Amino acid sequence: MSEHVTVLGDETVRHVLSDPCGIYVDATFGRGGHSRRLLALLSPEARLLVIDRDPEAICSARMLASEDARIMVRQGSFVQLAVWLEELGWNGKVKGIIVDLGVSSPQLDDAARGFSFQVDGPLDMRMDTTSGESAADLLAHISDKELADVLWKYGEERFARRIARSLVEARQKQPLTRTLQVAALIAEAHPRWDHRRHPATRSFQALRMYVNQELESLEALLPQGTAALAVGGRMAVISFHSLEDRAVKQFFRSKVQAAEWGPEMLVGHQLPPAFVSVVRRLEPSALEVEQNPRARSAHLRVIERIAPS
Repeated sequence: MSEHVTVLGDETVRHVLSDPCGIYVDATFGRGGHSRRLLALLSPEARLLVIDRDPEAICSARMLASEDARIMVRQGSFVQLAVWLEELGWNGKVKGIIVDLGVSSPQLDDAARGFSFQVDGPLDMRMDTTSGESAADLLAHISDKELADVLWKYGEERFARRIARSLVEARQKQPLTRTLQVAALIAEAHPRWDHRRHPATRSFQALRMYVNQELESLEALLPQGTAALAVGGRMAVISFHSLEDRAVKQFFRSKVQAAEWGPEMLVGHQLPPAFVSVVRRLEPSALEVEQNPRARSAHLRVIERIAPS
């Protein structure tokens, strides 16, 4: 299993760090690449809340926390951020939040997790393997129309209907339970192959995002994150495909734009915005992509609170 290489690690920490003594959140701990970089720059008084859904990631987080009293660990979806911050008394006091939406290399390379179409394994795809419906469970009952909608919405797959029809027909003969089995069916149904991309790329992305409700979770997290920030606090999000990046861009833009006064005020007057864009869009350097090809589609956006709500 390959070691996970943190994407945009130094750039993200540099842009999110505003107070070495502050409270920070790593909402997607993974294998701790961003957290470790951040901890190296934080004072003994600082605190870091780390969150992940993956039991294996949480195991790594707890090991790190056992060596560093500044760390607090929570297992679950980051949609619970506001609840956990309220429990800790940290709402409105956070100086920085890091959200890395990528799938880690250990997850991709572990055949048993079912994320990859390049190695054979059970068709699982759950970030939290202890709960929820797996991709195999989903494919056992979903209709071809519903499946086509999933492939189109979450994977932007142009041939969604054709692929969905093929998968639903195939399951009548044999249950769809293995990654290479499903990847081969998708490849057979896909009329146009791009030699630079496996024909199952978009479909596997769509199934993973749907199973884990990734887009919906992101949309729930963004307002919680910005609400949690203290003045001067920053929220950094690394996304890896257009759906996520579009959601982050549009949300950050809405926070940065000045709000109009109420109808009782003079028309045309505006209140100053409570947020400012720090990084509109930063991509990995050519050197980073060369060293870690999985970084090639990453985009970093950072927003800062400059005034109370």
